[in-house]
Amino acid sequence: MERLTDGFFADPLAGRLFPVLATGVQWGLERTEGALAALGDPHRAYATLHVGGTNGKGSVTSTLGAVMQKAGKRTGAYTSPHLCSIRERMLVDGVPIDEGRLIAYADEASGPISDNGLSFFEAVTVLAMLAFARENIEIAVMEVGLGGRLDSTNVIRPEVTAITNVAMDHADYLGDTLEAIASEKAGIVKAGVPFVTAEARPSIRKVLHDRAISVGAPYTHVDEESIRNVTVTRDGTRLAVSTACWGDLSLSTPLVGHHQAINAALSVGVLARMGESWRPSRTDLIDGIASVVHPGRDEIRVIDGCTFLFDVAHNTAGVMSLVDTIDRLELPRPLVALVGVLGDKDWRSMLPPLLSRTDAAYLTRPPTAPADRQWDPVAAADLVDSITLVRVVPEFREALERARRRAGEGTVVVTGSAHSVGPAMTLLGLDTLAGQGRFRL
Repeated sequence: MERLTDGFFADPLAGRLFPVLATGVQWGLERTEGALAALGDPHRAYATLHVGGTNGKGSVTSTLGAVMQKAGKRTGAYTSPHLCSIRERMLVDGVPIDEGRLIAYADEASGPISDNGLSFFEAVTVLAMLAFARENIEIAVMEVGLGGRLDSTNVIRPEVTAITNVAMDHADYLGDTLEAIASEKAGIVKAGVPFVTAEARPSIRKVLHDRAISVGAPYTHVDEESIRNVTVTRDGTRLAVSTACWGDLSLSTPLVGHHQAINAALSVGVLARMGESWRPSRTDLIDGIASVVHPGRDEIRVIDGCTFLFDVAHNTAGVMSLVDTIDRLELPRPLVALVGVLGDKDWRSMLPPLLSRTDAAYLTRPPTAPADRQWDPVAAADLVDSITLVRVVPEFREALERARRRAGEGTVVVTGSAHSVGPAMTLLGLDTLAGQGRFRL
């Protein structure tokens, strides 16, 4: 047991909500189930959707939440991690829960959380489920934290389950092959609950399909070939997709990147599998996708003449999506990368494709990363083979300042981890709760 002082807990409110908790990953559902039972099983008070996968699950969760809100349902959305404030994790109709009420809900849950020995993530999950019940929501969209089978969100009985994709990440917890990771993620698939995935590779998709068949879950695959006319601009992504429920759809999402077209199409696939009483109208579907907000995912801001591209890409697949977006956009040059990665990530594979697109790069330490997960940017700079000008600036604020000066009226790409993107947005005065901000270094 230790006091929350940094890591994802840098937000003072997190420490106020949960002064002392176990940290790290704890496998199993029994602690979460015990705490929820003591609180009267609040997660049974509303319908749910469950979204897992390696990358894109937060974008899909936010998209589904936006559509259900447009459809007139009082909607909760639970995502993780947060960038700047723990309140980002729990939205009701797209708005963070009032701080005072959130503290009251945490006080209500504190006894069962302590009695059952919950970790930080387990505690936040229980808090979200309780808060959604107290806020009288009708449906919650829940993002898996890590894996799926033993993730604390897996206590719900959803209307539909989705898995975005499977990539190498968290191998120390989930397994060192894609098939093993897919098997862990497929643990959220439940008997009789429709299951939708956008996983593209047949061998990995077979693991997911076999799980669905074995438990009796109706299975749908969203094929990337069914997505047409994808256009990526700095303002968002446009696409066309054909559906049985709504016919041919022309969609526009403010989330930037070709991968966001896939995320939007997967969201449509999930909504199509909902019961008729939940399924949104064509207009609500289109308007909801057009209104989604999910900060720090290929998010572009112009601050005092400098363009910033924020992306929390923290694994190789995420970086490949980021560089695909960079390739599709005409961003102002020079293009300068500010990179802070966690030490347990495969930065050896992440850095080369990113650095090949940039004119300069500053490697730094993510300021809110736990001490045992810090990387060594000096060693990374020595080992990476790049023609890009690479500089190591361990102190994060200084690295951000130098990257901005080097970019001038060009572009700074802030990436590598939520532990880097969140602090950068905070230093730049960007409010992840309100969506507005200013430069204030």
